[in-house]
Amino acid sequence: MAGIMTSSTYNRRPDAGQPAAADNVADGGTITAQLRARMPTLTPSGQRIGQVVLAEPRDIIHMTVTDLAERTETSVATIVRFCQDISLKGFADLKIRLAAESIPAERGLHEDVAATDEPATVLDKILHSTAQAITEASGTVDHDSFAHAVLTLTRAERLLVVGVGTSSPLAQDAAYRFRTAGITAEAPLDPHVQHVTARLLHPGTACLAISHTGQTQETLASAAAAKQAGADTIALTSFYRSPLTKIVETCLVAGSRETNFRIEAMSSRIIHSTVLDALYVAVCLANPERAQTTQQLTAEVLAEHRI
Repeated sequence: MAGIMTSSTYNRRPDAGQPAAADNVADGGTITAQLRARMPTLTPSGQRIGQVVLAEPRDIIHMTVTDLAERTETSVATIVRFCQDISLKGFADLKIRLAAESIPAERGLHEDVAATDEPATVLDKILHSTAQAITEASGTVDHDSFAHAVLTLTRAERLLVVGVGTSSPLAQDAAYRFRTAGITAEAPLDPHVQHVTARLLHPGTACLAISHTGQTQETLASAAAAKQAGADTIALTSFYRSPLTKIVETCLVAGSRETNFRIEAMSSRIIHSTVLDALYVAVCLANPERAQTTQQLTAEVLAEHRI
């Protein structure tokens, strides 16, 4: 399937999967030390990637897998194979290990927080930085792309919203809200059901994929399946260059500086929730009669659940 990498994607070396001699090196457990020890056993492309990782570990934390592939003149599949060759699960695992080694613990929680901050100061800093992140996000979302997404959602006879992990609650909320706007929307919880449902879409339907990094395999699989089925595809993500943005037709990039160190930043989800709210309101305004009818029925049902 286009855009999706599996272990069969790579041409494994004869010794792939065998423990390297460097596995027994007493390296203190740091990924950079392990990488240095394993460099001679890597393929030429793997060595090229390793040299960049060792030379610019902090820069890697800020990159997407696509960024690193372009930086090293390799491919996304090669980056993933490199990570597996040094006993990591993937690129996200590499970033987490590098961040743990090179970033102080308090900065891993939040860039503006200091170890000496009092709880009240932490609260003020988090609130301030989140508000700033939302303000900055207004400059990252392309207005034309947003308008096209609104048109696509308004016209769609059916909407599938996909997202896993921390993006799953956003997908659930978005599907519910679009249902109250009069759109037949669903957001299956199980990634396999998402994938199958996406492949069963057809022209005239739409798939909205939500992913902070744009690198989550399950979300990539669903987005690619929806596109293959002929559905209109939209992505909501935090990074301009990622495997997800290469798959979909319409990209809504809503990120901020806050996402630099934290792998799954809380404010990124707040920003994405805000963009989804704007999409919902704009879709309602695009077809007010349909939205008003559905919202009235929704209000009547909800009234039965309140004292």
